[in-house]
Amino acid sequence: MSFISYLINGISLGSVYAIIALGYTMVYGIAKMLNFAHGDVIMIGAYVVLMAMTSAGLPAYAAVLIAVVFCTLLGMLIERVAYKPLRNAASPLAVLITAIGVSYLLQNIALLIFGANTKSFTSVVPILPVVLADGNLTITGETIMTIAACIVIMIGLTVFIKKSKSGQAMLAVSEDRGAAQLMGINVNKTIALTFAIGSALAAIAGVLLCSAYPTLTPYTGAMPGIKAFVAAVFGGIGSIPGAMIGGILLGVIEIFGKAYISSQMADAIVFGVLIIVLLVKPAGILGKNIQEKV
Repeated sequence: MSFISYLINGISLGSVYAIIALGYTMVYGIAKMLNFAHGDVIMIGAYVVLMAMTSAGLPAYAAVLIAVVFCTLLGMLIERVAYKPLRNAASPLAVLITAIGVSYLLQNIALLIFGANTKSFTSVVPILPVVLADGNLTITGETIMTIAACIVIMIGLTVFIKKSKSGQAMLAVSEDRGAAQLMGINVNKTIALTFAIGSALAAIAGVLLCSAYPTLTPYTGAMPGIKAFVAAVFGGIGSIPGAMIGGILLGVIEIFGKAYISSQMADAIVFGVLIIVLLVKPAGILGKNIQEKV
């Protein structure tokens, strides 16, 4: 029964990675930028919820809504101030260094405002745990909510991109930015929308992560952010189903690694698996090998 329990916990953790990875994969797929500040938006979202619930006394659903709106605006601000001026930069390194700079900036702002002490996070999930197999298997409300949220977000995003006008604009910009602009698509607005959606998902992921693992520091988002990036690469960066598959596989590998091999080695196992996958299939599980136009 412990195997099933570990598997469910792995899928739950993997669902959080998948939600974060969707933000990475959308921004990279459309803007061709790696937003390494994405992990810190998770942390900001969790702090907004914590402050809204403890200081303002708001109910959980209102606090989450405020966090989603705040992180959406934050993502658009980061894109406007830090990334937009570098869109046509000669070297991709400029964007990468800026992203790392924004990441450290957000961490240090959080340190200044909230301090370095670990804060206890109150779960926002109202669902009661489900007890199965005569009490041998307990599925927490956080696990149920996380997996359900991941599935709903995945379906919602897929429908949005395939059926909506803005989603079609995103596809066009990801294929050929210049041609999309000639067709009358507002590229700046499309990229800003992509950052907005990614940051809103980061806020949701932060709330779910801190509800399941109820501690919060200014560095909370750093490692999940890196692991979600690994999940996006694992599944095939630029692919929405790939991000979900990569995230869930990564979560399962991490939990099984902690349970059956070594809790200290779990992160090393995750990154080791990534190296093996990239050696065998460099584009990731669902990634496409793109021929460079000459």
